[in-house]
Amino acid sequence: MPAESEWTLSAPEKIVFEGPVTALDVSIVNGTVNVVGTDGGPARLELTALDGPPLKVVQQGGTLTVGYEDLSRKTLLGWFGRKNWNRSADVTLTVPATAGVKVGIVGASAVVSGIAGDTKVAGVSGDTTLVGITGDVHTETVSGRVEAQRLGGDVRCNGVSGDLTLVECSGGRVKADSVSGNVVIDLSPATPAVDVAVTTVSGEVAVRLPSSADAAVDAGTTVGPISCSFPELWVKDQFGARNITGRLGAGRGRIKVTSVSGAVALLEGPVLDDTDDTDGWADDDAPAQGKVL
Repeated sequence: MPAESEWTLSAPEKIVFEGPVTALDVSIVNGTVNVVGTDGGPARLELTALDGPPLKVVQQGGTLTVGYEDLSRKTLLGWFGRKNWNRSADVTLTVPATAGVKVGIVGASAVVSGIAGDTKVAGVSGDTTLVGITGDVHTETVSGRVEAQRLGGDVRCNGVSGDLTLVECSGGRVKADSVSGNVVIDLSPATPAVDVAVTTVSGEVAVRLPSSADAAVDAGTTVGPISCSFPELWVKDQFGARNITGRLGAGRGRIKVTSVSGAVALLEGPVLDDTDDTDGWADDDAPAQGKVL
């Protein structure tokens, strides 16, 4: 069995870890957790603020675990609705970019950047920011927002009421399920293949596709408004059956959007050599375009 090292942190402290770190598992209540991927140097931890019970840090083999004696990432959702958390921590972890990362937050904010391994974030009420992650991403949130930029792998997001914003996605599949949270997805022109599936109940959905998008499209809402910036797509705008269908390019990819009462919009992004000063987003008040049925 690999050797184990353990620390109990009851005050701000810095730790430089010996040996390789291939996986990180961190759970924090209130405060902030910042995970940074690096191409060189040992893994490091910096605890800058702590209120309440101490943090427990365990390094066993290549796995680094940071959390509390009475809380792990697996029991995180059981804390939903608790009012008396009585704890807070601000911690920064620097790990090899190739490491797999798992983060659990309750009322805390999480920022993960520069990770090439797979990343999973589970949150009860904290916000999550993801930047420059090239591995696969999976988020599960109750009410926290998820904002991500420059994701290069497959993306899976499940939420209840928190909004989801994905900007400059250039990887593989994107799957998002939400109840009342709004979903905004912006695909980079460098995306090799389009595979997007979004489901909401009342949350609004906006998907911005590059002008070179190659996908079969099936997007609809039962009673919400729809809009489409692609004239080659068919728009059916009738109460109880509002949808956008058709094919972009050869239709090799897939765009599937389903909502009950949320608005659905398909927007065309700027071309690669676009010199216009605008950001390419359509006017929110623009009417539905495409071939109207």
